[in-house]
Amino acid sequence: MGDFKAQNPDRFFQVGIAEANMIGMAAGMTIGGKIPFTGTFANFSTARVYDQIRQSVAYSNKNVKICASHAGLTLGEDGATHQTLEDIGMMKMLPNMTVINPCDYNQTKAATKAIAEHKGPVYLRFGRPKVPNFTATDQKFEIGKAVVFNEGKDVTIFATGHLVWKAIEAGQVLAEKGIDAEIINIHTIKPLDKNAVLQSVRKTKCVVTAEEHMKNGGLGDSIAQLLTTEFPAPIEMVAVDDTFGESGTPEQLLAKYGIDTKDVIAAVEKVIKRK
Repeated sequence: MGDFKAQNPDRFFQVGIAEANMIGMAAGMTIGGKIPFTGTFANFSTARVYDQIRQSVAYSNKNVKICASHAGLTLGEDGATHQTLEDIGMMKMLPNMTVINPCDYNQTKAATKAIAEHKGPVYLRFGRPKVPNFTATDQKFEIGKAVVFNEGKDVTIFATGHLVWKAIEAGQVLAEKGIDAEIINIHTIKPLDKNAVLQSVRKTKCVVTAEEHMKNGGLGDSIAQLLTTEFPAPIEMVAVDDTFGESGTPEQLLAKYGIDTKDVIAAVEKVIKRK
């Protein structure tokens, strides 16, 4: 990719301009009452056009829906240059921005309909690979409202995106070990469902967060900030730890970078010992 870019600088410059224009045009369309949805890879939807998003969309609170595909390590063979692991952090730091990371096709479809009704800028993040589709086809998506998949008493697992399914798999294994895990899908990173988080943690007294994102700036970061001020409790984060990705299959990369089912199980067993 580096050699191709060096040999074709004009093409890459034009691509960057196109994406900047996309955001600018979307912001302009809102003035005429339209509800624009933009779409490209998550890396190009955020890092390449962050200035345009900040100035033209978030700052002026434009009703733009930034729909970002191919997020995280599971982009796979395209490698580190395309595997954005910082986007949630970048977008949640912008005032006025709502950040949503659904867990499967059905929830993504429902979220897309919901954000069309929502007034204000939204970042909708989703992945590339085929993953289990396990939520209801007729679900009502409520922005900012966490979904409890399993009630438990020993530990709370807060998961988002592709890691929700990994958390469910981990919960099944943990149950066989006698550990009763409460599993909650945090599909909306911002605004965070603070009441759901605190209600669960007050019951279980310990937390694991799971996400296909950098540890810094992600879901775990948001939950840790909340617990620090409202209800201090042991927390372990299953996330990518301050590194870029690489080329590989989604399965290989999830395993190598420590965000697979076994890693959620290990984090639960570790955090329970800290209660």
